[in-house]
Parts: sequence; C-alpha cells; structure tokens
Amino acid sequence: MASGYVRSPELQRLADAVLQPGFEGKSPPPWLLRRLEAGLGGVALFSRNVESREQVAALTAVLRSTNPDVIVGIDEEAGDVTRLEARTGSSRPGNWALGVVDDPDLTSAVARDVGRDLAEAGVTLNYAPDADVNSNPDNPVIGVRSFGADPDLVARHTAAWITGQQSAGVAACAKHFPGHGDTSADSHHLIPLITAGREELERCELVPFRAAIAAGARAVMTGHLLVPAIDEDLPATLSRRVMTDLLRGELGFTGLVVTDGIEMRALTGPYGLAGAAVRALAAGVDAVCVGGDHADERTATALRDAIVDAVVDGRLPEQRLVEAAGRVAELAAWTARQRADLDGHRPPRDAGLGLAAARRAIRLTAATGGQPLPLSAPPHVVELSPASNIAVGDDVPWGLRDLLADAMPDTTGVRLGEADFLDGVDLHQVALAPAGGRPLVVVVRDAHRYEWVVQALKVLVGARDDCVVVETGLAGSAWGAVHVATWGGSLACRQAAAELLVPPGAGPAAGETAASAAGVTAGSAASTTAGSAASTTGAGMPR
Repeated sequence: MASGYVRSPELQRLADAVLQPGFEGKSPPPWLLRRLEAGLGGVALFSRNVESREQVAALTAVLRSTNPDVIVGIDEEAGDVTRLEARTGSSRPGNWALGVVDDPDLTSAVARDVGRDLAEAGVTLNYAPDADVNSNPDNPVIGVRSFGADPDLVARHTAAWITGQQSAGVAACAKHFPGHGDTSADSHHLIPLITAGREELERCELVPFRAAIAAGARAVMTGHLLVPAIDEDLPATLSRRVMTDLLRGELGFTGLVVTDGIEMRALTGPYGLAGAAVRALAAGVDAVCVGGDHADERTATALRDAIVDAVVDGRLPEQRLVEAAGRVAELAAWTARQRADLDGHRPPRDAGLGLAAARRAIRLTAATGGQPLPLSAPPHVVELSPASNIAVGDDVPWGLRDLLADAMPDTTGVRLGEADFLDGVDLHQVALAPAGGRPLVVVVRDAHRYEWVVQALKVLVGARDDCVVVETGLAGSAWGAVHVATWGGSLACRQAAAELLVPPGAGPAAGETAASAAGVTAGSAASTTAGSAASTTGAGMPR
C-alpha cells in the first residue's frame, strides 16, 4: 500500500545520506564524486584504495572538496586487520596482544597513535575497536581481534581504545553488537548463532559495549548474528528488538549505528542486498556500509533506490530515515569540529610504540633443557599457513622467513597450506632434511584450530626435540623446545618474535630488547618452563 510519498530529490538525498559504499581504485571514480555532490553521506575505504598515507590523504581531500560533510570510514583495527598498512602488515600489535599486556594506558596510546595516522590521512570514522569477548577459542573470525576472553578485561581495553583514538579526532566504532565472540561461524558466510541466555549476555557480551558507551564511543557497528535470547527470528542487524529496544533503550546509546558489511552472506542469502539494507534501517540502524565485492555505482544506486521505494510504499517510515540521516550529520559535524580543534596540534607519531607494545606481549615457554635463544645459526623456517579469514584478507604479509632472512641471509624456508597436505606433501623432504644440522623454526597461526597443523607439528617436533615454534594466533598447547606466543601476526608482532631468535648484531632484528621484554636473556635458555607457562601468560590464554 502506497504511503503517499513521491520519489523526490530530497528523498533521494536522504537515502544517499545513510550509505557508506566502497569503490575500486586509488582515486575516487567519477560516479562517486557525482553521488557525493548529490548528498552521499559516507565512503568506506579498503586496502584496495590504499597505496600510502600520503596517497590516502590526497584521495580524501578530493572527497571532502566534493562534499565537505562526507564521513570517511576504514577498518583499521591494527594487528591482523589493517587497511592503512596492508602492504607491510601493521606496525602495531592487535587487541589480544594488548589484552595480554593488560595496560590500559598502553592500549590508549596505541589507539591514539592509530587515530593520529588516520586523521592525517583524512579518515574520520574507524570501524574499531573490536569489543567482542572471544569466549570461544575456536571462533573462526574474531580470535586475536578481541582483547581477550574475560568480559571485564575486554571492557577496560575497549574503553581505553575509544578514549585514545577519539582524542586524535577520529570517531571510534565498537563492534560487533551485541557480541560476535562466542560463535563457531563467520558471518561473512552464514548467520552465526549466539546461544547464550539473556543473563549470560548481560554478564559477558554486553559488558564491553556498556563500557564503550560510557567511554563516549561515537558509533557502534552491528553484528550479523542470530541471538534468540533477544529475537528468535531476525539477525541482530535487522532486529528492532536488538537495535532499538536493547542498544538505544536499555543501553542508552545515542550515537551512530552502522552495519557491518551489508553484503555478507549472513544477510544477503536470506534477504537480498537491498532487502537487508531496508530492514536494517527500519530496525534502527543509521548507516549502511557496503563494499567487498559490491564496490560499484550499480550497487550504490540500487541501494539508494530501494530505500526510496521502501519509504514510498510504507515499509520504511520517512521519519526513521530522517532520524538516521540526522545521526550521520551529527557525526560529520563532530568530526569537523575535531579537525578544526586539533589541526596542527596532534602529537608526533611515536614510531617505536607499536614494536615496544608487541615486545611486552611476547610470552615464551621453554621445555626443561630447551634450546637457548637466540638461534645459533641461520634456520630453516617452516610456515604452516591456514587460509586467512575475509576480515584479515589474503594480501597482508605473515610469517617469519623474510625477517629472519634479512638478519641471517642463509635462512631458508617453505610455506605450506592445507592443500599441500591433502596432496601428500613429504615433511621430511621439505622441512626436516633442509634443516639438518641447523635450527628448525615452525611458524603457525591458531594451531589448535586445524587438525592438519596439529599433525604436522607432531611430526616436526617429534623429529626435532630442539624445534622452535612461533604461534602468531591464540596459543593453546605449547609445542617444541621453545614456544613463542606473539598473540598476532602483525609486522610488529613478527618483529618482536624475530628479535628473540636473531643473535644480537646479526641484522635488523636485535635479540636483547625483545628477550628482556619476554622475561628471558638473549643467549640463554628461557627462564619460563612448560610447567609454569600458564602463570606467565595469564589472561592471554584462551578460555
């Protein structure tokens, strides 16, 4: 039944105001500039749009010259999920490493440093921090993106991140409401089910979001999650009970609510792209983020027209769209004030902060009589590399071979994936034989989650009782004579691990600093035994 509204330019402008589309290329395409002139409210940047900070600054300057009020968003969590530093890997550790250190002042400083870089690049909204409590160690998409498995720890670091980043003038966005941590599915592919009851949600998932709101978070990102304790039928992003009754009503959030990528299969499978966007707005969401594989004019136009049609035929109240566009304008005004207030007054970038933080997060477990560190000779490095999840992406560098080879040029190595094991790879030929008479270093990521990695570790560690294992994800069992847990695969985390392995003076990595931070002395066996490892890792161990 028609509502009596017409498809006016003003209605189209309102519909455009609530969209945050992505695009291809290192400069804005003509269609994007046309839409910005017509009132497009936001743009989402991805690694495909990034060459350097200077290039991004030039890009965002063009966007802002076309529409001074445009919100420029990006997914810069630091750690494993980075867009601004996707070519090199993040120069800072991610959330779990910061949670292991458990120094909120450090977390705030790292976030402020991230915010400073983003502000100089012209970004005004960062889709961070991840406020999920990763209570399921087998979670396929959150993991080290979370600050930890303890709700109170996650809450204090979520608040610290928000305070630090927003002090640099960039809006923070706590995600993925109402909590993506206790899931065994990735919402990029299907709808994860949150089985917790309402009391459990209050004790766990909602704790960090309450802290985020109290800390003044300017935005919250939705999670495409089915939470039957609140709504048995609709995913959180599309649920008025979650977005309006819970987030707005009970938690008292008054800022911008933005969707996670609306194109994810968790929503588009059952509802379609346009249907999901309209339902999200009707539920109480204010901005629709779309990018991924739908970064084109056709998609952006289809979404705008679908929103207009929904108002015209009565499925989306016009007042709800006006309210959503108003919140977009409020955030844009806040970011403009921040730019004006901080212009020329931001602190200089602390180039050493990220590596210093990563060093503090390193946790080292050594078996009795384990091999001393640093390594006695250039090693053979075996990288057991599972596929990256979509949030991280396939192009961000990972592993240790490159860093160790920089310091010790005779370093060799091989990278193996699950497909190699399905094809019957011979570990003796590619891993053990080349390491004969030399140190063997095995690099893994979330080893406990992959049976093929566990079986490979059994073979390698069983054949070499002096093997060094570097875990760049969540550390479960301690493997090898020496087990190094970095709690992330960012450049900073990899550099901190390399420092432990490389002899002092051998190259870019220098052993003493990281060894001291990890509680060991370079050139001596680790002081932490396997039996006491749990006490040294503390909150960092998955539960």
